[in-house]
Amino acid sequence: MIETIFFSAGGQTGQLAFRSLLAKPGFYPIGTTRNDESKKALIEGDGLGSQAIPEEQVVVLDITDRDSVEEKMKGCDAVLICTSAKPAPTGEVDESTGRPTFGFPRGQPELVDWEGQRNLIDAAKKANPGMHVILCSSMGGTNPNNPLNNLGKTPAEGGKTTGGDILKWKRKAEKYLMDSGLPYTIVHPGGLLNEPGGERELCVGVDDVIPGTSNNSLPRADVARVMVASLENDKYRGRSFDVVSKPVGEGRVTEDFSKLVDSLGGKNCDYSLGEIA
Repeated sequence: MIETIFFSAGGQTGQLAFRSLLAKPGFYPIGTTRNDESKKALIEGDGLGSQAIPEEQVVVLDITDRDSVEEKMKGCDAVLICTSAKPAPTGEVDESTGRPTFGFPRGQPELVDWEGQRNLIDAAKKANPGMHVILCSSMGGTNPNNPLNNLGKTPAEGGKTTGGDILKWKRKAEKYLMDSGLPYTIVHPGGLLNEPGGERELCVGVDDVIPGTSNNSLPRADVARVMVASLENDKYRGRSFDVVSKPVGEGRVTEDFSKLVDSLGGKNCDYSLGEIA
């Protein structure tokens, strides 16, 4: 039996992967949420088809609390990291562009995507040097000027800025995981859609270039399928790659995840590209 901790199981993508493993024999997933409210929502279900989850399989965890992370990690065999700083409108407008501004009310990327994920990686290594860590990140990291990096930035002295740079902090955590010596899989999904999974052909690539499609998005449910496949298939170990999907009805629905990773031809993402915070 594999005992798996899901971090940010209260988030949409993490919850989909969590529920998928709950239904699989041989797995005992433990979902973590950031607060009691999120935990209650998972336990009770949403009333729209999502089933309630046993209370003992959901725990509240602050990933910035190193000691707590280490305690919760004990006895685990694999970790799926789905945490991410979440931007939200500030209610203000940028006078130079006329566009709404965004901030990170639940924690800046440096805190969540770097320090929090570093705590998870360190705790995994301390608990079990052979623990497989599967990290859900994001496409776009090869471009330091990606607009996502501007979210949450605020002016500072000397013409500098503070905050933001979410893709750079994600990239820092990815490289830290790769250098940790732990078995790892790093998945960079494109734009996330709240649509059903298992209805599209998935396409993989590296360094923000994916052959075979100009589409740059995929359903969250398909990201969850790739993460679960990464846990089940050893071919995904030691891999860092991007993934999107073709539109529904175009191509053939992906069912063989072994062939999917084989289509990379042995390529991995190049971390000399882009910038690391």
